[in-house]
Amino acid sequence: MKRFLLICSLSTFALGSQAASPASGEYIMLIGGPSMYQWEKYKAYPHDHWWANFVRAARLRTEQLRTELGPDAKITWLIYKQGYVDRAKQENQDLVGLIDSVRERFNLNLVWFHAGPEVINYLNHGQPRDEVKIADLEYFGHSNRACFMFDYSNNIDSACKSWLHEDELIQINRRDFARGAYVKSWGCHTGESMSKKWRAATGTHMIGAIGKTQFMMEELPILTSADGKWVN
Repeated sequence: MKRFLLICSLSTFALGSQAASPASGEYIMLIGGPSMYQWEKYKAYPHDHWWANFVRAARLRTEQLRTELGPDAKITWLIYKQGYVDRAKQENQDLVGLIDSVRERFNLNLVWFHAGPEVINYLNHGQPRDEVKIADLEYFGHSNRACFMFDYSNNIDSACKSWLHEDELIQINRRDFARGAYVKSWGCHTGESMSKKWRAATGTHMIGAIGKTQFMMEELPILTSADGKWVN
């Protein structure tokens, strides 16, 4: 695959929601990693003061799904591991262990990944897709108008080396998704380009933000740009 660095626009994040569609199938929370303090501390608007920005949002959404769908619905957390391994050194905590405790509490299928191709591989082959369709896919993490940025400002200041770009979406099998599947990116700017590419590649609508979003402690992310809105 062609190698390049994606230089990313500043963004903060938010969640909020609509319920997922079919009560069967797989519900996937795709979770990116946090930025590192050494890259962010001198910025006017630093990212990720809290390591669990994205994990907390995914947990809030998971609680909604468990209430709606019951204890046995198949919910998967597909999560960028290296970001939490690296941030653990800054926090002096076992963040991987803390995330694993959420898996136990909510009866989750926890899958760690390191690069975008692994995400595509899981969507296509992580379950027998002729039997287990994706009913819900939601992204919690840094993003710009064309890309999910899994390690934004983790390895390199204001850039990333682990991503899923809109031009790679054609590798996702359209048959992975249930009819009426609910897909949403809670990151910044996704609705400005990537949502259109997602629709063309997969045949499903992906709700995305025009403008920035902000991840919150006790609610799903919110829009923060003056002209911000959710589109698909």
